[in-house]
Amino acid sequence: MDRFEGRCWLDWWANSSTLLDSVEVAIVIAAVTGDWEADGRLVGESDEDSEAFAFLCELDPVFTLRFEDESAVAVTVHPTDGHRRFSLTEYTGPLQRSVVDRIAL
Repeated sequence: MDRFEGRCWLDWWANSSTLLDSVEVAIVIAAVTGDWEADGRLVGESDEDSEAFAFLCELDPVFTLRFEDESAVAVTVHPTDGHRRFSLTEYTGPLQRSVVDRIAL
């Protein structure tokens, strides 16, 4: 396969058993010299979807890219265009990561 174009989901897991959010995306993945490149966009048009996606990207940009056949790969999201579009790279870091978010009251 030199190219994949289709719909997938970016899942954001709070921990190994808690899926916090899942967003449907249209994605193009292309093979390039021993590696791959991926670009995509959010399918949903609502500001609420975009804001939730932006929040999660800023909290931790590591998502699970899930395909229709339920296969998945860990990816880092690199947002552009106000978080409506993005590129992806494969995430190769540790499975367990700490995320700290503080809300000023």
